[in-house]
Amino acid sequence: MEQIDVRILDKDYRLIVGADEKARLLEAAALVDQKMRLVRDESRVTQLDRIAVGAALQLAEELISARQSPGGPAAVESTRRVRVMSDAIEAELKRQDTLF
Repeated sequence: MEQIDVRILDKDYRLIVGADEKARLLEAAALVDQKMRLVRDESRVTQLDRIAVGAALQLAEELISARQSPGGPAAVESTRRVRVMSDAIEAELKRQDTLF
């Protein structure tokens, strides 16, 4: 396990990740950052929790669409990877909450 730093919507997060998951987690963080910026810019919402929920809903909708479209094993693997990354990010965010 190693620590990595990611920046999401101008806020830094330190995450603990396995070496085999590092690239995927960095990619996930970049995607979350992109979605949150899109929600903020399109809706003019400024509250971080509302931006996060909007981004989460968009990502969930994309995941559901991917599950429902025929894609075979690649779609299943993508879904599994998103779930693993989401769980890792959620666990780290909960841990970060105890620091402040």
